[in-house]
Amino acid sequence: MDSLIAAAARALAAGDALGALNRVALREDAFALALRGIAMAQLGDFADAKRLLRRAARAFGSQAPLARARCIVAEAEVALASRDLRWPDPSFDAARATLEAHGDRLNAEHARCLEARLWLLTGRPDEAERALASSSRGPLPQALRASRALLEAGIAMRRLHASAARAALDRAAHAARESGIAALMAEVEGAQRSLAAPVARLIAGGQSRPVTLGEAQALSSPQRLIVDACRYAIREADATISLATRPVLFTLARMLGEAWPEDVPRERLIAHAFRARHIDESHRARLRVEMGRLRVLLRKVADIAATQRGFALMPTRAHEVVVLAHPIEQKHGAVLALLADGESWSSSALALALGASQRSVQRALEALAAAGKIQSLGEGRARRWMTPPVIGFATTLLLPSPWTDD
Repeated sequence: MDSLIAAAARALAAGDALGALNRVALREDAFALALRGIAMAQLGDFADAKRLLRRAARAFGSQAPLARARCIVAEAEVALASRDLRWPDPSFDAARATLEAHGDRLNAEHARCLEARLWLLTGRPDEAERALASSSRGPLPQALRASRALLEAGIAMRRLHASAARAALDRAAHAARESGIAALMAEVEGAQRSLAAPVARLIAGGQSRPVTLGEAQALSSPQRLIVDACRYAIREADATISLATRPVLFTLARMLGEAWPEDVPRERLIAHAFRARHIDESHRARLRVEMGRLRVLLRKVADIAATQRGFALMPTRAHEVVVLAHPIEQKHGAVLALLADGESWSSSALALALGASQRSVQRALEALAAAGKIQSLGEGRARRWMTPPVIGFATTLLLPSPWTDD
């Protein structure tokens, strides 16, 4: 490796993409192609970055397995930044194994962080935590320390652990300052602002108000039954009953929770949960069946009592029932919330993140575009969707949530 390549690598490590390009922009050797690809990624030109990194990986070939593995990991990072979520694949796993086998512990650690970011972005914090837990022990550069701490904060946020998230962000901020990388410091500052922003709405006693992550965490109590519309679950202290795969039952539970301690008329339950315009006896029979199913699922925390005009939720131990809802609720709100991170998404990436069919997501995107809420860039398979962030709300902290096709 010559002096220009070494200087360009040092510039990239410090976040100086233009300084790196000044040294290798006109070179076509494998090392220069790899550094140019990383520099273009730092400048936001992901298409050129992918092309250059693939050329570099081919140029290194089987004679330089370590350098080729680094290019594959770098390409995965570009894919993540451009919201291409169709990985990890066998080549990425093999590249990480190559890095470990050749003693490149830092880049192997970086690969684990990338995988953890993917799991976190697609709503799987348990997998993200396992990816981080498999890391080898040893000192890390400050930039990598900051990245790890940001991931730990993201996992804590998804689990409503505000104190753990705050501690992780403090570690990330310290490491980012020590690294001197401006983009990293800005990312940490953005995460800290999100922690202080409203993440949900609390609905209780007919009133609604925004709550922060810390306030949402503080709601957990044996004296309070929480109908969690962010996770499609019913919670009481440490007990959680998931209704993520039962959207009709959750809709009924939420309506009962919002009305508590009053009951909800049968006609209203049928119209909202079954989307029925003309109610007949078959709908009333179905309502009785669904309420019976819901009663069985909630038997440990609540009963559902039939009243003269409808049904009412009766907590077993709790003295209060509240509903925790998304801060902004509207049709296709889950798609909007993911787009609110300011990045450009493909419809396939949105489908992967939401666990939905691509056609359902495309219909939602078309409806949102027709309403002027989002915009698209490019055509065909290169088409990407984006929208400006929703100011004042940390809308992505509790996402992704289970998809319901409206």
